[in-house]
Amino acid sequence: MLLTISTTATPATDLGFLLHKHPDRVQEFGQSFGTATVFYPESGEGRCTAALLLDVDPIALVRSRGKNSPDFSLSQYVNDRPYAASSLLAVALGDVFRTARAGRCKARPDLPGRPMPLVIGLPALPCRGGPELAARLFEPLGWAVEALAVPLDEGFPEWGDSRYVRLTLSGTVRLADALNHLYVLLPVLDDGKHYWIAPDEVDKLVRAGEGWLYGHPERGLIMRRYLGRRWALARTALARLAELGDETEEQLEPAVDEDAAAGETAADEAAAAEAEAQGDVPEVKPKALNVRRREAVLETLEEIGATSVIDLGCGQGELVGAMLARPRFARVAGMDVSAMALTIAARKLKLDRMPDSKRARLTLFQGALTYTDKRLSGYDAAVLMEVIEHVDPPRLAALERVVFGHARPQHVLVTTPNIEYNPRYEFLTGLRHRDHRFEWTRAEFAAWASRVADDYGYQVTFKPVGDDDPEVGPPTQMGVFTR
Repeated sequence: MLLTISTTATPATDLGFLLHKHPDRVQEFGQSFGTATVFYPESGEGRCTAALLLDVDPIALVRSRGKNSPDFSLSQYVNDRPYAASSLLAVALGDVFRTARAGRCKARPDLPGRPMPLVIGLPALPCRGGPELAARLFEPLGWAVEALAVPLDEGFPEWGDSRYVRLTLSGTVRLADALNHLYVLLPVLDDGKHYWIAPDEVDKLVRAGEGWLYGHPERGLIMRRYLGRRWALARTALARLAELGDETEEQLEPAVDEDAAAGETAADEAAAAEAEAQGDVPEVKPKALNVRRREAVLETLEEIGATSVIDLGCGQGELVGAMLARPRFARVAGMDVSAMALTIAARKLKLDRMPDSKRARLTLFQGALTYTDKRLSGYDAAVLMEVIEHVDPPRLAALERVVFGHARPQHVLVTTPNIEYNPRYEFLTGLRHRDHRFEWTRAEFAAWASRVADDYGYQVTFKPVGDDDPEVGPPTQMGVFTR
């Protein structure tokens, strides 16, 4: 099976730096089911193409089957696995391009953050749902999709099309994002994996889906297929994505797609009707943590009487939009280091169609929290909502000087995860987000906040956000600084 990635960026050979694979070499990487080879069919200043060729050993594939895999003796040896892009290719891609997927490049650290023109080719891709499904999955991510159904036999067109498509994706996208799109969506299109789906698949999905999956209109279908319709895992993944920014809490209730058994829905409806007949009070779904966190910040801003607020590390603008919806906030600003996040924020806020009166209240700009910037000054309050844990600990002192020393708003609101609460998240291993540099206990956060308050002439109080567990505390902790 074959995957090609081409670019016409200038210079196009930057693709080699991003993939961490030299264009002048042919490199082989052993897999449990065969050999992955990376080579460059073309490499020039104007155009560069990298190819990943996966040579599957069917005997090794059978031997690597998990003990829980079904035993269909003939299909173990007669199948499309050596030829069609599937979870095998996704696993090889994840292994061979691990550093590129993470968006790291030591030689050229500026490169991973830049979108670049890309063309991705997959000559044979199993697609249960046809070309239309490929378009539904990739187009919302910014790709122009050309998906052509492969006929069962070109010599007999009356036989119709096979379940395979020839897929070409074109777009200006960060390479790390493109690789993560493929890593998740290849097995989704195939609707199957060659290995047993364990709880750690939730972590893989959340990491690979960071920044794009929670806003995808087909996220329910993607998660159900990626996690093999294991509803407990899908619900956990959706809850984790809600923690990262998914505002659609109803997505936590798995919908039944065209492939799912209708009997489950009928059973659920019957149970609900029986409960209603018996007078049971329907269970109210809790709000997602990111919604509760945003509401807690807004409530606190109103309590302290702030009318001008700057959201430092505003991301895709959820809090900014919520403040604009409240006329009491006469001036609202959002700052983020990511130009892409600000572009998405502008689109979500409908900046091009925003009424003049509301637009006059809003400022969006790019900046870094570790450098002094006069644009940060002049606000009643500053908000650092789930930001400090993304800063390397040695650089926290610079952030403190910029926010508390130079900008010096009357109030600063800081929220951050409480690591003591992490065991309450089923299947969570490690930190809550792959970009978190640290997560603090309640005592560690209190110690940091108290020291910063003493150093810069503030008083600090603490508030829980989310359900305050009597043993481990709340999932999010908030510090409210006032000078």
